[in-house]
Amino acid sequence: MTDYSPAQSRRILVAAIVASSMGFIDGSVISIVTPAIRASLGASLADVQWVSNAYLLTLSSLLLLGGAAGDRFGLRNVFAAGIVLFVLASLASALAANAAFLIAARTFQGIGAAFMVPGSLAIIAEAYPKDQRGGAIGTWAAASSLTTLLGPVLGGALLTWFGDDSWRWVFAINLPLGVLALALLLGMPDASGRAPKPLDLAGAALATVTLLLISWAFIDVSGWFWAYLGAGLLALLVFLVWEARAQAPMLPLALFADRHFSGAQAVTFLIYFGLSAVLFYLPMVMIAGWLISPAEVAIAMLPFGIVLTILSPPAGKLTDRYGPGPVIAVGAFLVTLSFVGFGLTAHLHQVWLGIVPLMTLFGIGMSGIAGPVSTAVMGAVKDGETGTASAINNAVARVAGLFAVAVMGGLALFIFNLNASAGVAPFGVIPETAGPADLEALRVLATDQAFSAICYATAVLAAVGAWLSWAMIDHRQFARAN
Repeated sequence: MTDYSPAQSRRILVAAIVASSMGFIDGSVISIVTPAIRASLGASLADVQWVSNAYLLTLSSLLLLGGAAGDRFGLRNVFAAGIVLFVLASLASALAANAAFLIAARTFQGIGAAFMVPGSLAIIAEAYPKDQRGGAIGTWAAASSLTTLLGPVLGGALLTWFGDDSWRWVFAINLPLGVLALALLLGMPDASGRAPKPLDLAGAALATVTLLLISWAFIDVSGWFWAYLGAGLLALLVFLVWEARAQAPMLPLALFADRHFSGAQAVTFLIYFGLSAVLFYLPMVMIAGWLISPAEVAIAMLPFGIVLTILSPPAGKLTDRYGPGPVIAVGAFLVTLSFVGFGLTAHLHQVWLGIVPLMTLFGIGMSGIAGPVSTAVMGAVKDGETGTASAINNAVARVAGLFAVAVMGGLALFIFNLNASAGVAPFGVIPETAGPADLEALRVLATDQAFSAICYATAVLAAVGAWLSWAMIDHRQFARAN
């Protein structure tokens, strides 16, 4: 381990917090600014799905590679390189003149994040001794939660006060943050690369192609669904064969032989699929369908993050006492109830009596999942495999979000078109002018039905996740692993 002075350790901690804040702000605010991007750039639903998924695609497929690169070339070097690329791509996003340019910029932003995200925690662990590491990571987690909470509020306020084009500031703010993080890293020592194993570049390329093709199948409307899906599944098969034979695989398949580990990954995918779908499409429905201001939408969604932040530590203590399985199962059950509630009350358009209490219930449920799932993953592997296991779990959550935006967007569009009529504004688009009252009522009804379909579908997945948690994850893994 490289020796850091107390002052240097604090600088590293602040740099990690600032860099992570960029990623968390962009991740939490994108759903709020999606209607504004559509209005400002004349983007279609498929365009804004790719604005989200271009980022998630490269981040998901390269996340494991980014972690390995830090071990090989030095944490500080790779972390700083990720920040530079992320900031440059953010600046390009802020200046985008059309949807295609924004999608391309978001692609490079995801690449930068793939090398920045794994480094944020790893560089803290490198800078602090074990007896001080918990407090440092706790400080990082608290600051990250705060920025995640404030991101949508600031984004909503900008859009409400300054209009649709102010979405660009959501990306432009990363420029000073990135410069500050890089300045804090200057002069810091760095451990030399410790991993002699080669990087799995072929695995990363195959993963990217797989996720791209499967996502494209659900977003593309040209009628080539089965062709893209079939090609994506074939690429997935090739990826798995490669990972099984590679000298240094980015995804060690042997870990999935443990039912607790594989169960935790399945639960992560199911729950985070629903989480991503609801949090992406709910703001779009409220802003474009119900004509609620972005600022009001952001405030209405705040209880989710607040409750999640407050209840995560108690959930951790319950996990220590009862094991992660029961805690995750209860949390997933509460998430299921919240999704059903969103679906049942969508037609009421009740922000304060509907959305706010349901977001609170959603946050309570997620507090029993977010930390305990990580605990389950860590408890299912040997000490030397915890870094890889954590990276896999992070990647699974990102892949779930990638597929959720694509698949649930296809479902929403199908239900909307089934119930709407010619002449109404498309799903997720604010009408430019007030049309006939009957057509407007039909548009809103179709929007509500589309969102309800998303909620009911994700509720089924969350319920399956609750059952898998109870059946496959329990406290016995700790006695066995230790």
